[in-house]
Amino acid sequence: MTRPHLAPPTTFDDLIQRLQAEFASLPPQFQVAVRYLLDHPAEVPVVSMRTVASQAGVQPATLVRLAQSLGYSGWAGLKTVFVHSLPQTVVKGYAEQAQRVVRSKRSPNKQQKMLDAQMLNIQALENLNTEKLAAVTDMIHKAKRVYVAGFRASYPPAFGFHYLYRLFRPSVYMLRSDAGTLEMELRSLGPQDVVLLIGFAPYSQEIVRVYEAAKAAGSQIVALCDSAVAPIALEANGLLLFNTETSSFFPSITAASALVEVLAEQLLARTGMRAVNDIAKAEQQLHHTGAYWTKH
Repeated sequence: MTRPHLAPPTTFDDLIQRLQAEFASLPPQFQVAVRYLLDHPAEVPVVSMRTVASQAGVQPATLVRLAQSLGYSGWAGLKTVFVHSLPQTVVKGYAEQAQRVVRSKRSPNKQQKMLDAQMLNIQALENLNTEKLAAVTDMIHKAKRVYVAGFRASYPPAFGFHYLYRLFRPSVYMLRSDAGTLEMELRSLGPQDVVLLIGFAPYSQEIVRVYEAAKAAGSQIVALCDSAVAPIALEANGLLLFNTETSSFFPSITAASALVEVLAEQLLARTGMRAVNDIAKAEQQLHHTGAYWTKH
């Protein structure tokens, strides 16, 4: 379906925004193609359309029709937008990945591959987020309250952010699904709040429920995730991306953990000396209450 009244995106950022806005209304095969294109942008400029289609699991004609629906004359026009794009990843099934790890158990460089993948994930954070980090920091800083959510494997970085930020801001709350009380906690969301969501594919039902509740409440949404077309990113007010690439069987959360530490540091700097004083009080209280082990 061609939309001649809409000019085709000329930059990768414009393309992401357009696809995010239209993703939910796209035909299923277009959605499959879009997710692959945005999650593997570095591959698009260097391989043929047939190869891209094969890897995405769609027909080449689907890519042509997708390009035309965005206002390009054909695939070549869409492909040019990807020349300077950055790589992102989508993980395979855990069992499939685990089987590959077991098959290669005698590989002499297994540990190095794992460390190299983690290093690349962290190095990618700068290019993925530098231009957006300041705006996201400002949005969170100005919020009346900040709610943080991450479930299953996304819980560690979410809790890490909550723990760090809570040291110098009391109005930070962790949304949990313990004892089936998530819906009860979501009732407190309001239009002056920011809801920070962390997730990666496959996305948990809980994180999508929080996303929908935040939209309904009029809260601002900050998504930290692995794809610009993740279900929690499509209508987010702020978006920071991380890669989950790994040579092991489970998506890596190393970059997500690093990203929340970067964000916490930015918020500390944004808050200033008041935050320093709050951290000093928290530290003093922790020592006073015996929170840390000491040698007697």
